[in-house]
Amino acid sequence: MSNNIKQTKCFHCGDACAKEIIQSDKKSFCCFGCKTVYELFSENDLSSYYDLQASPGGIPKEIEGKYDFLTQQNIIEKLLEFNDETTQIVTLYIPHIHCSSCIWILENLHKLKPEISDSQVNFGKKTVRITYNTTTFSLKEAVLLLSKIGYEPYISLDDYATGKNKINRTLIYKLGIAGFAFGNVMFLSFPEYFQVSGFWIEHYKPLFRWLMFAFSLPVVFYAAQDYFISAFKGLRAKLLNIDVPIALGILVLFVRSSVEIIFDLGSGFFDSLTGLVFFLLLGKFFQQKTYNFLSFERDYKSYFPIAVTRINKGKETPIQVYDIEKGNRLLIRNEELIPVDGILINGNAAIDYSFVTGESETVQKLAGDKVFAGGKQTSGIIEIEAIKSVEQSYLTQLWSNAVFDKNKEESFTTLTNAISKHFTITVLSIAFISTIFWLWFDASKAINVFTAVLIIACPCAIALAAPFTFGNLLRIFGKLKFYVKNASVLEQLATINTIIFDKTGTITSNQKSTANYEGEQLSIAEATLLKNTLRGSNHPLSRTLYNILDEQNIVTLDHFEEHVGKGMSACYHEENIKVGAAKFVGFQEESTVLNTTVHISTNETYKGKYTFYNKYRKGVSKLFNKLKKAYDLAILSGDNEGERENLKKLLPSKTKLIFNQKPNDKLEYIKYHQAEGAKVLMIGDGLNDAGALAQSNVGIVVSENVNVFSPACDAILDASKFNQLDTYLKASKSAIKIIQWSFVLSFIYNSIGLYFAITGQLAPVIAAILMPLSSISIVVFTTVCTSFLGRKLK
Repeated sequence: MSNNIKQTKCFHCGDACAKEIIQSDKKSFCCFGCKTVYELFSENDLSSYYDLQASPGGIPKEIEGKYDFLTQQNIIEKLLEFNDETTQIVTLYIPHIHCSSCIWILENLHKLKPEISDSQVNFGKKTVRITYNTTTFSLKEAVLLLSKIGYEPYISLDDYATGKNKINRTLIYKLGIAGFAFGNVMFLSFPEYFQVSGFWIEHYKPLFRWLMFAFSLPVVFYAAQDYFISAFKGLRAKLLNIDVPIALGILVLFVRSSVEIIFDLGSGFFDSLTGLVFFLLLGKFFQQKTYNFLSFERDYKSYFPIAVTRINKGKETPIQVYDIEKGNRLLIRNEELIPVDGILINGNAAIDYSFVTGESETVQKLAGDKVFAGGKQTSGIIEIEAIKSVEQSYLTQLWSNAVFDKNKEESFTTLTNAISKHFTITVLSIAFISTIFWLWFDASKAINVFTAVLIIACPCAIALAAPFTFGNLLRIFGKLKFYVKNASVLEQLATINTIIFDKTGTITSNQKSTANYEGEQLSIAEATLLKNTLRGSNHPLSRTLYNILDEQNIVTLDHFEEHVGKGMSACYHEENIKVGAAKFVGFQEESTVLNTTVHISTNETYKGKYTFYNKYRKGVSKLFNKLKKAYDLAILSGDNEGERENLKKLLPSKTKLIFNQKPNDKLEYIKYHQAEGAKVLMIGDGLNDAGALAQSNVGIVVSENVNVFSPACDAILDASKFNQLDTYLKASKSAIKIIQWSFVLSFIYNSIGLYFAITGQLAPVIAAILMPLSSISIVVFTTVCTSFLGRKLK
């Protein structure tokens, strides 16, 4: 019976049923906890969890009373990133996340608890971001649910309070143990290296050999366990990942060395074994530290260009959000994102938290209510008082939320994946063929050859090339006021063949445009209402006209509504106003009128119009002439054809000019051309162009001093750098070339190393030293090249 228990594995977690076998539904479990989780999944139609990977679960722990502290409001507030009357959002660190099954079950928590509306896993960081309804569910219940299904979160209030990243101390411990063992094994190997005879041979040789064996045990079974676990999971899922050849090499070295010690055939290869693991971990530690140093997410936040208007002594001035301090009074216009948590001072707050919660329902707030960062104001102007400074990492998370770019990511294969797809199987084939050859001609060299091949051909350099190249370029772009969301956007920029521009606010400058008024003189009340209506909008024409008009008293509008692509309507006391297109305000415009115009009507009576004379951005003509050599160019404008002749003179002859385009028309235009094979870059102002920006392969928003932040875009370009767009596109293509050259260098390294390994001239320990050195050289190469590229951009 006892042998049967040892041989039986738990259906849920995969551990051996060492104490007892618990049967349920013709399946075996090691404990009642695993059985309970299985039944829970089965009852809620989540049994597919076991289809993705066999025995993927963790053993649930008894945690009675452990999380009682999560009932204290002051602690909950520290942990939550969003909290209103009905919805809370928390991001929890889950150490047990390790495979596709983990991701699948954690992103289907809503099936276990309907109160959970959304859960998103970040596999790299081992976190899950949970959105839940607070009326019938709590943070404590969420944590208990995760623990019940074997995914107990790690909660450290110090980490949440300081915002510091968790350090992987386990890697440091493993590196220390491997280094200690390697040093001692090398020391114990000296007598045999120098072929000491006599007293050594008679008394201490067996002792030293068994000591080397003992030192190798924690190295193989603890320090190197990540390679075995990763390889095993890959093989179980019928995948050959890059850890398979490494794990195989370590295993072969250990088995061969142990056999030699046990049967007194020799001293084995324990020096090579411990050295291999030590240098592998040293390379991994170096990669982690260097990549953390270059991390885009931590470094770019100080350059992030979201601007907001601060009210100080009645004066309105735009500031960047990281300059916001506690107690600042902020003006939030229609369609603007709230950058910090604050208290509503005045205005009609109708806040859309869909960027944060996924729920598109607007929430009404009254003066004195708390409002949260990430909400978008949808009903005119509000004023808030900041109750904390900006957490840039939160806005980064919002911009990088997978909800807003899933389709783009799924349809794009990265360069690294494309090149390294068949790498492992090639390496294994070379290793086995060369080993068989040496077994035939000189069996004493076979084990060394097999191990050296697996080590020297480790694809670490290939895996590092893209992250380091793109990571460094993202930082350089940030310093040059081009703020790109992630590395995938840079890679997609290099594939673009079509560029589509919006006109107003994109190739024209809001700050330099002028406007003439034609029509009936506005009364003081009407002028005040017009100024305050424009004050609430972020449309480029609204901002331009607002800056042109005389100062008026600031009033809180009773009603404000912005109709995308048409105009705005507002009322104050008994006065009503409409501002926008002629048809919107009830005026039949003559078909011969070609200039850009904004019409005004008050109390259903037409008053007049402002005619705009555009000032194009500096260097537009030169920029388009450079771009036409490599790209198809088009202008999609919502305005009429008044600027067609000017644009014909200004832009290259092959530029397509299309006017009177509504937001949906722009989206459909892009979709049509994508269906024809075009890779589209859309450049717009971020408000009316949100749909087109989201539909395009890459969407860039051009930002003036006041900016509507939109997760629909992939990058934000400072307006002052608009004429340098071509250099950024060239740099993206250069980054791809740098990565390709890195692959060439890696291939040369591997070819030379494989020659010496296959011919039996390379010891495994030397291969283990060379492998991290090759990785370091790739990192240095990509960093130097991207830095040189950055200097050229400047």
